[in-house]
Amino acid sequence: MRTSPGGTRMLRIALKSLKARQVPLLGAFLALALGVAMTTVMLLGLASAAGVPGGEELVSLVAALGTAGGVSAFVSAFVVASTYSYAVAQRRRELGLLRLAGATRAQVRRSVLAEALLLGAAASATGCLLGRLGAPALVGWLSDVGMAPPGFALAPAGWPLPVAFGTGLLVALAGVAVAAHRAGRVGPLDALRAADLDTGVLTAGRLLTGLGLLLTAAVLAGAALATDPADLLHRKTYTTQPMWLTSAAGLLSPLLAPPLVRLLGRAFPVRLTGYAGRLVPANAAAALRRTGAVAAPVLVSVALTGSLAGAPATMGAARSAEARARTAADLVVVPAPGHDEGPLLAALRAVPGVAALSPTAPTALALVEPDGVTVRAGARMAADPAGLAALARLPLLAGSTAALDDRSLVLPAEWGHPAVGGQVPVVRADGSRTTLRVAAVLRDGLGDNGLYVTAANAPGARVDRVEVRLGPAARAADVRAAALPYGATVLTREEWLATGAPTRTVWLRIALVLGLALVYAGIALANTLLMATADRRRELALLRLAGATRGQVVRLVTAESVLVAAVGAVLGCLVAAVQLGSLYAALAVLRVPAPLVLPWRPVAAVSVGALVLAAVCAAPAAAWALRSRPVTAAAR
Repeated sequence: MRTSPGGTRMLRIALKSLKARQVPLLGAFLALALGVAMTTVMLLGLASAAGVPGGEELVSLVAALGTAGGVSAFVSAFVVASTYSYAVAQRRRELGLLRLAGATRAQVRRSVLAEALLLGAAASATGCLLGRLGAPALVGWLSDVGMAPPGFALAPAGWPLPVAFGTGLLVALAGVAVAAHRAGRVGPLDALRAADLDTGVLTAGRLLTGLGLLLTAAVLAGAALATDPADLLHRKTYTTQPMWLTSAAGLLSPLLAPPLVRLLGRAFPVRLTGYAGRLVPANAAAALRRTGAVAAPVLVSVALTGSLAGAPATMGAARSAEARARTAADLVVVPAPGHDEGPLLAALRAVPGVAALSPTAPTALALVEPDGVTVRAGARMAADPAGLAALARLPLLAGSTAALDDRSLVLPAEWGHPAVGGQVPVVRADGSRTTLRVAAVLRDGLGDNGLYVTAANAPGARVDRVEVRLGPAARAADVRAAALPYGATVLTREEWLATGAPTRTVWLRIALVLGLALVYAGIALANTLLMATADRRRELALLRLAGATRGQVVRLVTAESVLVAAVGAVLGCLVAAVQLGSLYAALAVLRVPAPLVLPWRPVAAVSVGALVLAAVCAAPAAAWALRSRPVTAAAR
């Protein structure tokens, strides 16, 4: 073999291996194809968004499409890596025979990489076709649910398909790189082994890489807490950080899985598997490669669900709690769009018993840094500074909101101008420039505790909220009656605070990001279970010869699969808990009174779905593996 054209021969071997193992690798193919399809759709959406006039809706749409594409690529790589890792472990004897026949380590590695390249090319081509066919439907859905701006339509673009195809190939090769390296380490004597023992699963490289990823996530979170806690609350951070943690948990699964198996095995209903019940945790702990391959799709599904669903819920609850602590209003009046707020304000002031009014409006403002760079900021215009001082409980570090006037501003400490009385050059909404004095400095937070200016420095601002505090003799009904002629909406304090919860669009964005990722993680779980169970024919036959009935063996395999899926769910919950813990730590540093919000419903739904899928796939696969006579299967 060494004297012949090795590359051509190994390519032929790769083609034959793919043909022989097309069913076991079906899950990796489907996961990668769906991932490329998702990436294609996202890229086509981004290309179409480039031709739409900018706005807040477009920014949110681009962020959602980019996040969905990134999550799809990550889940695809994770699933392909776990599937191929187990597939290489199953082929130890086959690879050992190649080594006995004269193949070098490099040739074996190239063979596995060639398989990945062929599989990736086929899956990427399929995914590009599916994505191109499905893109119009997704664009239509985005418009129907209000996630896309008016006039958003699919535009012709030539670059998304080649980029998606190349991404699929890179994901396939990256996911298989470690498995190919492991394949090259198989020695000739592995072909002579009579048993497939999971030895050397947690190699030094795997341990160091897993600990390195874990340390990287910890360092990034710690650095952000020390320097910029608000960075941990951004969508790009709480979307990408779980990927570091999930990859670390997957690499360290040989270390984490055994204690979890023993812990969950103690509470496992042994009676479901009869006398063989003790074998359930023992098998799962002994076959670490199989355990890791089955747990990996569950781990990534639960971790992403808990992180991506928990973060918006946590942020919404934190914003509501912060707003509750920072306003003394009893009612909030929301003016009708397009109406002049002057008559409305006059009518509200005329209501008997109203103690204070605080009309505010959003306005654009830019601060000029010492080097001349202008930084845009979200500011609010206080139409009545005295009302703002009476109703707003802002977190003051220095100064007083009562000192706000037409020649001053209130700003948070994050802008680097903490000295009360200091001069800050600003650019107003109409482009005019002025210099304002710092009247008060606020502690950083989440809600409307940013920049405050008066109406003189907010040209064109329209009041969008009027906070009202009622006196002892005032009635809410009188306020509603005064606002009715002007089409304004009157909300109670609690009703207004509830508007800070995640909107329907936010949850639709999460569904867009998680939807297909969960689907092809489920496909990978089903495929891995079928592949792993089919590979255990001899083991199951020996159980039959030892006296176990067919039903007992099927229950044993099903129970073991459910237990391993539960291990993956627990690992995923741990990843989500660490991620949400970093959010709470950031909120604590910012002194935001955040209540504990746990996304137990979506996490429970995904976890239970994974357990049910494990049982549904494992039982018929075990029954199929037992179709032959035990003596015949054990002799193979």
